[in-house]
Amino acid sequence: MLRGAEILFSGRVQGVGFRYAAKQLSRRFSVLGTVENLSDGRVKLLIEGEFTEIEGYLEALLEDNHGTVMDSERIGKPYRGEFSGFEIIG
Repeated sequence: MLRGAEILFSGRVQGVGFRYAAKQLSRRFSVLGTVENLSDGRVKLLIEGEFTEIEGYLEALLEDNHGTVMDSERIGKPYRGEFSGFEIIG
């Protein structure tokens, strides 16, 4: 079943290549979405895909960025099919 999620990452996530790493990692999983810096210093990830692909992607992203991401807040979102790839915004 296809799902969507919004994840807000905080910590030292801007200016360290986090968005680029998130995009590169998306190539290993069947996920689509966007990643962007927010003015408050957090990074917002919008993602869609199968539940297991999203979970695997997020686990790998957090593992690869251990020490950079201090906290993450996940908000469930309905699947909308709005993405055709994985893009960095801004």
